[in-house]
Amino acid sequence: MNPEALKDLERHGIRTVPAVIMGDRTFHGWNPRGLAHFVGVEYSESERLSPCELTERLDRILEAAQRAMRQVPEQHLGMVAPDRARTVRDLGYHIFRLSVAYQEAMEQGYLPKEWLQEGAPPEIPDGPAIALYGQNVRGRLSDWLGRPEGCRGLVNSYYGPQTAHELLERTTWHAAQHLRQLYVFLERMEVTPDYPLTDEDYKGLPIPKEVWS
Repeated sequence: MNPEALKDLERHGIRTVPAVIMGDRTFHGWNPRGLAHFVGVEYSESERLSPCELTERLDRILEAAQRAMRQVPEQHLGMVAPDRARTVRDLGYHIFRLSVAYQEAMEQGYLPKEWLQEGAPPEIPDGPAIALYGQNVRGRLSDWLGRPEGCRGLVNSYYGPQTAHELLERTTWHAAQHLRQLYVFLERMEVTPDYPLTDEDYKGLPIPKEVWS
């Protein structure tokens, strides 16, 4: 993040993004409808995928991320994108860590930003190990989301309150966006992704058009 922009946020008592400043007014948190009202524009929201659809879509994304991480040559685990500090190893781990954070946030009622800033621990050193961790994450999410309470309630997150449905949607498109980045890395390594997902797999998710945003 731009250091000057961060200082500007801190002057308004805001320490995390997303946030918007207009004159002396500020808007903090992930709430597209509220943001539209704040800046004075109309907001039209497309129909949201159901919890069942999001559950299936997230698992499909995580399975694809497992395949991709198994393909990463060991010598390329430290590769980074321009203007980015996160390595391929940490990116792969992050996809699964942010996903299981949904379950943990639902259990604890809060999602701290620190959970999403964790790098891959020493005991998960390479692509196959990350894919194995991903299998564990998929199992945990399958168990949790198969329960009646799996997508019910409200969670306080570092970017504002979220319904379980909103958090599951954000988790799903967040993982999908990073999977797209992982595919870009594989191409740079001259590795053809194994059964990559397509635009159809991302359909219905509020995912950014740009791979790096």
